Amino acid sequence: MIRVRFIPLMGDFGFGLKGSHSTLYSYLFSPSFSQYLVHICSLLKLLFLLQIKMVRGKTEMKRIENATSRQVRFSKRRNGLMKKAFELSILCDVEVALIVFSPRGRLYEFASSSILETIARYRSHTRIHNNTTTSEPAENIQRLKEDTENMMREVHLLETSKRKFLGECLATSSIDELQRIEQQMEKSITKIREKKAEVFRDQIELLKEKEKTLVAENIRLSKKYDSYSSQHAKKDDRENIDKVEGNADQSSANSDVETELFIGLPETRTRCISPKLRTN
Repeated sequence: MIRVRFIPLMGDFGFGLKGSHSTLYSYLFSPSFSQYLVHICSLLKLLFLLQIKMVRGKTEMKRIENATSRQVRFSKRRNGLMKKAFELSILCDVEVALIVFSPRGRLYEFASSSILETIARYRSHTRIHNNTTTSEPAENIQRLKEDTENMMREVHLLETSKRKFLGECLATSSIDELQRIEQQMEKSITKIREKKAEVFRDQIELLKEKEKTLVAENIRLSKKYDSYSSQHAKKDDRENIDKVEGNADQSSANSDVETELFIGLPETRTRCISPKLRTN
């Protein structure tokens, strides 16, 4: 609670309470006293607003369950809403229409000019807006049709030009058109030949690179073969030497035989062979 102490300022104006009635009347109707009253009223109004704001607090936004409280709140807010609509129409020079139905079905309305005229204006505006929104798809369809027709004409012209380049449909062509087609074909042939020569050059370069790779691979394989052949030849030589040495040993073993001269029948010779030769 805010308390304000008012200090009397009568002495500041040059008279006392014991003065004459004429002096009192002159003071009451003087500009300084009127200004003093204005300041007092402004201060009282400010204090009243502050007290209301402090008492009211924050309103919770939900349905009021008590029917009596709900009706009282509706009456207060309805009057405030009507007042705000009136102020808006006057201060901003706008056309305002307000329609409110109470919980019991009672109608409350406000209009700056005429509520029927405002409703008619609203319907006219919404009708124009709806027509604009519905006309947009039709315009899009028409635009798509025009684009399709243009593309079909371009396709037809391209097909006709292709047939003429292939030597077809030339009966209706003029001399200038035929010369233009011939020049275009010559340019096309020149470009084709240049491209063909470029492709051939690229292929030749690729073949040369491949040839270098194959030559290097051939040299590597030749060196590998020579190394393998020399190793195999040395191995064959060693085997031949070993074989010759083995044959020489065997021949020397076979040549170690005693020979003697015997004259007579075979049986007699058999009996005369020494025991050493029998064991061998």
